[in-house]
Amino acid sequence: MTSTSTEKAASGLVRPLLRGELLLVLALSLGASAIAAVISFTGSVTRPGGLSEQAATLVGSRAPGRPWLDLAWQLFGIATALVPVALVAHLLTREGESLRVIGFDGRRRWFDLGWGAVVAACIGGTGLGLYLGARAAGFNLTVVPESLPDVWWKIPVLVLSAVQNAVVEEVIVVGYLLRRLDQLGWSWRGQVAASSLLRGTYHLYQGVGGMVGNLAMGVVFCRLYRRWGRVGPLVAAHALIDIVAFVGYALLAGKVGWLPVPSGR
Repeated sequence: MTSTSTEKAASGLVRPLLRGELLLVLALSLGASAIAAVISFTGSVTRPGGLSEQAATLVGSRAPGRPWLDLAWQLFGIATALVPVALVAHLLTREGESLRVIGFDGRRRWFDLGWGAVVAACIGGTGLGLYLGARAAGFNLTVVPESLPDVWWKIPVLVLSAVQNAVVEEVIVVGYLLRRLDQLGWSWRGQVAASSLLRGTYHLYQGVGGMVGNLAMGVVFCRLYRRWGRVGPLVAAHALIDIVAFVGYALLAGKVGWLPVPSGR
């Protein structure tokens, strides 16, 4: 990762402007999601019954019984969720850079996909085990990766949703956030702590297990980003993890005993 004092000076941006810019980007994206997750978790904890008896749906129907309208809403949601990434690209361009500076480009696509697959294989199984353990201990809600109707666009929308999640999270919470915090003079440990805590917090709506698992994933992803200087492999890994979760749940829910499903499904 290239972050030097010369680079900071070349940006022509003073610290108050950088702070304001960073806060605005987070307020429009994952910072707002973190606050919403805290509110959601507070509601879950204070609701009668244990956390494992409640469900958190990740990709659900937006117009039940009206598949074409539902599809329109799904695509609209995916597209608008990517707007903060476009904003980050715009801000980096104003700085005289581009998304290439954080390694989100096509220059090393096979490197990104290859290492992304390795990281996904290592983290995916561990994450599933942590989720099952946390839910059994009563610390996590039952996560429902998808509850879409069985229509022709179901799998494509799940794949697009997974890719959208990966792009938004890794570009903003790793590439952009670490770059800006470095320019603001934060230590490397402080950068990792902020990025990982943010990642964990906006997953708190799933429960304590979801937060802890994603916090640990955040630390690993920050270290890998520092080593490779690219978010490309992290986007690939995250997308693969979510694709397996979404599509796997769609295919296996109710058919295997080890996969928790909400009562009544």
